[in-house]
Amino acid sequence: MIALAGIAFTFAMVFGGYLLAGGKLGIILKSLPFEMMMIGGAAIGSFALGNTFSSVKQTAKDTLKVFKGSQWRAEDYNMLLQVLYQLISVARKNPVGLEAHIDNPQDSDIFAQFPKLQKDHAALDIICDTLRSASMNYDDPIQVEELLDKKIDETRHHLEHSVHGLQSVADGLPALGIVAAVLGVIKTMGSIDQPPEVLGKLIGGALVGTFLGVFLAYCLVAPFALKVKAAADDDINFYKTIKEVFVSHMQQHPPKICLEVARQNIPHHFRPGFGALDEALRSLKSHA
Repeated sequence: MIALAGIAFTFAMVFGGYLLAGGKLGIILKSLPFEMMMIGGAAIGSFALGNTFSSVKQTAKDTLKVFKGSQWRAEDYNMLLQVLYQLISVARKNPVGLEAHIDNPQDSDIFAQFPKLQKDHAALDIICDTLRSASMNYDDPIQVEELLDKKIDETRHHLEHSVHGLQSVADGLPALGIVAAVLGVIKTMGSIDQPPEVLGKLIGGALVGTFLGVFLAYCLVAPFALKVKAAADDDINFYKTIKEVFVSHMQQHPPKICLEVARQNIPHHFRPGFGALDEALRSLKSHA
């Protein structure tokens, strides 16, 4: 909601100030479709030229994060900690029984409690691969932490690909605006024999290209890139929480201590309360 409000406020201030200063929207509106076709078309075309189809598709999908934010919420962190608590408890009490959960998480009754997690392949890979490695005595806390850091960095690189793509478009838009403006000047020079009032409108239309390129770059696309990066950072924190639990688990801390270490490292706006988490864990024990 805040993103829509920010966009509306930006348009209101820019064009409202222009109108209050005595500007006329007629010239802008008349030139806008053609300038937008040149600038927007060139931006989209050059972006597609420099990226794969999957990257373009992923960037379009990630742009929705500007309005939706991170895919994970506070309740998701609470549920994640509950699932990890059950998994490490099973790992310590019944290592053989753990195999059914990590070999086929889609049919696991533990993972089934958190369907959203089952759909995230990156999170499932981190959880299942780490537990599988631990079952083969690969349980050195330092080595496990280094391995998880590499996996998380790989996931971060994937999540931030859209950020770099959007920022590259933002960096190029002012130059594309100049291209459109130069074409407008060329058009104007072809009508140099016209009276001043006609030339004035033609020059004004040409300058719309420069305005549009700068406006789109700094008022829309660059802020979009920042918002997508913020959402990606929040998503990465979810995977870091998994890492904190498993590193503590490898250090042979009790399951509740593993969860508390991870809980305290969760960003405050997502961090579940100690009481709420403890009550959820008590409920799990009562149903066990």
